[in-house]
Amino acid sequence: MISMFLREQKRYTQKDLCDKFKCSEEKVVPIIRKLKEFGVLKAVKASDPQRDMSDLMDQDVEVADVEAGEKEYLYVFTFVGVIVVAGRALKCYPKYLLSTKEPREELCQILKVLERYNSKEQIIRMFNDSSESSSFNLLAVLLFLIQDYYENGVYSNTEDIIESNGFGEILWDKTINETFTLLSNNRPYYIDLRTKRRVRNDFDYFKRLHECILTKASKEMKDADLLDLFQITEINLTDEELDEFGEAEYILYRIENELSTQFNTRKQLILKTLYAYIDHSGSLYDTDCLSLFGTNSFNLVWESICADIMDNQLDNQLGILNLPIPLKPEYDRDRKLIDLIEKPLWSAAGKRAGDTLIPDLVTISEDQFIIFDAKYYIVRLEPGITPKGQPGIESVTKQYLYQLAYQKFIMDHGFAEVKNCFLMPTENKEIGIRGEASMEMLSNLGLQSIKVRLIPAAMAYEYYLSGRKMDIRLLEL
Repeated sequence: MISMFLREQKRYTQKDLCDKFKCSEEKVVPIIRKLKEFGVLKAVKASDPQRDMSDLMDQDVEVADVEAGEKEYLYVFTFVGVIVVAGRALKCYPKYLLSTKEPREELCQILKVLERYNSKEQIIRMFNDSSESSSFNLLAVLLFLIQDYYENGVYSNTEDIIESNGFGEILWDKTINETFTLLSNNRPYYIDLRTKRRVRNDFDYFKRLHECILTKASKEMKDADLLDLFQITEINLTDEELDEFGEAEYILYRIENELSTQFNTRKQLILKTLYAYIDHSGSLYDTDCLSLFGTNSFNLVWESICADIMDNQLDNQLGILNLPIPLKPEYDRDRKLIDLIEKPLWSAAGKRAGDTLIPDLVTISEDQFIIFDAKYYIVRLEPGITPKGQPGIESVTKQYLYQLAYQKFIMDHGFAEVKNCFLMPTENKEIGIRGEASMEMLSNLGLQSIKVRLIPAAMAYEYYLSGRKMDIRLLEL
């Protein structure tokens, strides 16, 4: 298994990918096609401006077939996480990690963040969805089986055995009917008691099958250099091979029968996962078996992290907010903070539209009303140099409008200060203070300019994974 690190949004030539994948141009073409099919790789025209860009715009994406040896296109990974295809493990790390080409420790933490971010779904991503087809997501299945094993142990079935004078439950009917009775003073005494004990069947077919597949899964993950990345300990439970359990059709038949007799939810889930594993009989070495663990939308992950650690209160009811002065009577206590933003009224219909402005997050800290916007950008703001990679004009104007939307509520409840702030990730260890963005025509209306703060991503992830909130004062707003 060939393992490599790739940076999200970096522009790679076809030759770069040949070098990374350790294959010829003819062999790299089907891999590129497969990655494009599943939307984790995009093609753009090869040009100097494209080489310097840190983001990918939809209008830049080229829809064209891949030919061996072509130099017309650059290839851009739009994925953060792990991709396994054709015997190659692609470890895609976020675009803001610029100082290292193999950020193993950082990616370990990011994979934990992705696990927590996806945990609310409570499903196994057995299949990848693409624009044209779906494929078995072997990596997700292997990860589920291994993590379930460390949480719940190996699949096991029990059986009841009858013993003489054992330590289990006494079976009085059997004892009375099958043993001799001693009578003393007209009272019966039983010397030989029949007892029932429940024992685990260590030779159970499905226990052995589970152990075999777990061992095989661990070996595949180790060969792909992924055990350490997911911080998983190697599993070695058996020397049995899968073909010792019979042909695939026979194994599937046995699993179907076992499923019909099992009513334990966890056992059913394990059996269904083992069934999918056997049924698709994939390998991490197959070109057709592309597996994913991660996301195409890391910007949404960053927004969720910022909302969590900054204590977003948009969905809180007005009645429970910690306001500088008590909530005024004209405000409904059961309304949410987000519901205060006005929706457009269309006079011809006499109705308001359903959509309106939606801030990323709003925090109330003591007597401060703070409007944050989490931006997944690599911004370059240096004295005397034209800004690069910064949020666009629509982002700046929307931040002003958010403040305007809450202006009445802010004044009615005595907030001393209003703060507006962009939050962007950085690989640095310290919070970066990068001035502010402003527009004089809007500032003249009494609206606050927008602070720019670069948040150490590793610090934000620590807060997120531990469930702690970040002290707003650290931002020096």
